[in-house]
Amino acid sequence: MKTRFVTSAALLLGLALSACQGTTRGSDASEHAALLLLPPAPVAERRPHEITTHGHTRVDDYYWLNQREDAEVIAYLEAENAYTAAATAHTADLREQLFDEIVGRIDQSDESVPYEMDGYWYSVRYVEGGDYPVYVRRKGTLDGPEEVLLDGNALAVGHGYFAIGGFAVSDDNSVLAYGVDTVGRRKYDVRFKTIATGEHAPETLAQVTGNMAWAADGRTLFYSRQDPQTLRSHQIWRHVVGTDPAQDVLVFQEDDDEFQCFVGRTKSKRFLMIGCSQTLTTEYHALAADEPTGAFRVVLPRERGHEYSVDHFGEHFYLVTNDRAKNFRLVCTPITDTARSAWEEVVPHRDDALLESIEILARHLVVRERVEGLVRLRVMPWDGSPEHVVAFDEPAYALRLGENRSFQTNNLRFVYTSLTTPPSVYDYDLATKQRTLRKQDEVVGGYEPSDYVTERLWATARDGVRVPISLVMRRDTPRDGSAPLLLYGYGSYGNSLDATFSSARLSLLDRGFVYAIAHIRGGKELGERWYEDGKLLRKKNTFTDFVDCAEFLVKRSYSSKGRLYAQGGSAGGLLMGAVVNMRPDLFHGVIADVPFVDVVTTMLDDSIPLTTFEYDEWGNPNEKAFYDYMLSYSPYDQVRATAYPHLLVTTGLHDSQVQYWEPAKWVAKLRATKTDDHLLLLRTNMAAGHGGASGRLRRNEETAFAYAFLLDLAGR
Repeated sequence: MKTRFVTSAALLLGLALSACQGTTRGSDASEHAALLLLPPAPVAERRPHEITTHGHTRVDDYYWLNQREDAEVIAYLEAENAYTAAATAHTADLREQLFDEIVGRIDQSDESVPYEMDGYWYSVRYVEGGDYPVYVRRKGTLDGPEEVLLDGNALAVGHGYFAIGGFAVSDDNSVLAYGVDTVGRRKYDVRFKTIATGEHAPETLAQVTGNMAWAADGRTLFYSRQDPQTLRSHQIWRHVVGTDPAQDVLVFQEDDDEFQCFVGRTKSKRFLMIGCSQTLTTEYHALAADEPTGAFRVVLPRERGHEYSVDHFGEHFYLVTNDRAKNFRLVCTPITDTARSAWEEVVPHRDDALLESIEILARHLVVRERVEGLVRLRVMPWDGSPEHVVAFDEPAYALRLGENRSFQTNNLRFVYTSLTTPPSVYDYDLATKQRTLRKQDEVVGGYEPSDYVTERLWATARDGVRVPISLVMRRDTPRDGSAPLLLYGYGSYGNSLDATFSSARLSLLDRGFVYAIAHIRGGKELGERWYEDGKLLRKKNTFTDFVDCAEFLVKRSYSSKGRLYAQGGSAGGLLMGAVVNMRPDLFHGVIADVPFVDVVTTMLDDSIPLTTFEYDEWGNPNEKAFYDYMLSYSPYDQVRATAYPHLLVTTGLHDSQVQYWEPAKWVAKLRATKTDDHLLLLRTNMAAGHGGASGRLRRNEETAFAYAFLLDLAGR
């Protein structure tokens, strides 16, 4: 058998010595790196893997790491974990302190604000020491006896990883359908529980997506299945509770491998909806929920570049559409005639506002829109009365609509948070404009928002575009360049990063860190064009925006070179990889979580998850223009012989979105190529997927580890 990585007595001795002889926190990493003697050093295969595309041949020395079941691969990942444990052994006390702080701020007996649905009040609560949610309901009133529907803590016993996917109660309130994933690969086993007796139906829908919707009869469930290889959700099936799943009926199949499909129910519960989507295009099919064996009919056939979503009210469908509206508009159309010729415009397109979603109530339409990067709510009475905007005072914040299941109400529930305000659930009277705070997450041990300050800044990118930055720090943090600063970014898929509160983050702020979010191109903070200017052949704007934001913060003396740190995950991990290749001198330390760093090889492989229906995000490398452009920024391909920042790279062995071998290969290539003695750590969770450890308490071990890495480097 070929030896693909180096282990030795020297390595094992070094690991043991480091674990026992940790150095003083805050010392330069190179002082204790020497104790490790030899990190894991994978070597190239004797016959390296060659990939030829468009006449260009790339040699991939670490391609072999993609064999998840290979004992040598597992041994290599475990050796990297051992190295990481030894290299960070001196921070063990700090990690424990941070974990205790972070968990100590959590109200362990927390319960969500109940919402009413079909005569029951539903809520989720946590118990002292419990990692997982307990789903409960009360009949009729909030004072009624509690009925436990699902206890996540009991279900999680004996599993290293646990997640609930899908939670749906039948219309007659008698049966609960729910999915469980105990691996982290987002494949769920769906069970059916008779709520009154606690008994389960004999059947299991094995290894499905967790996406599901009940028909009105309370016995028929529609659910989606994924392709077992690519994990693309491509089929919708119909199941009748109490029957053998082998008898289930396939009702829809998506054959275009650039699309995925899903099933849902309109808020009115009158219609089931099958949605099909890819980056640029959507299509919906509708079926009356009381006719589960009927045929779905298309609402509007797919047209490349047309995105729309559908809800229902009265005798009309309501479509949020980008038809002749880059930032979307709202139209309605009769249920019986959904052709464009029947559309009536309800909310017109605006160049300065991105229409993100709607909430339909009996007397009001509420529009969630984004202006200058910030979300706001526009309230429009159906009777033609003057509309108004729900206003907020803080310079940076996040806002989402809550559970609004009833049509016949004047109350709108929304959740507000900011970098200094814990998540706060409000009921807003749409008629009187009065808001009532139902609950604000408690920060146990005391928290004074006035001790911290939030700012909204605008950096000028190299091409003259203004890029927003949200920032928070303690009020007494000096602004003379001496403070360490952590800059966070994402910038892909049109996902907007909002300024949300984190009680865990207080552990950084209270130790003198400044925390900032760069709202770079590739998201939709400033509308659809902001997204388009950070994708495909303009993707590098995402990376240069991040660099320009960092340099702006240095110029403004929030921090200084040598005190800058950066973090991003998944596509944000791609951002980290691209930035350290472009400007390896800029940051002292970088955390890349589950990073998408092997862009070209991954996008050339249409057998793995996410590839085909992301061609319109990254480009199709089978076309030379996209291949050349992607190759020019792909972090793995652009590793070079230079000094890199200290790096902490995380992944999960069962990650279904960014396969573990991408960060593993990247770290291996960096080890063989970089010229510095800075820390390079790969930490693989061998029992988790893309989201890391499961459990609200346990996942904070990973947060404490990351914070300890930063604080140690910063000497804090």
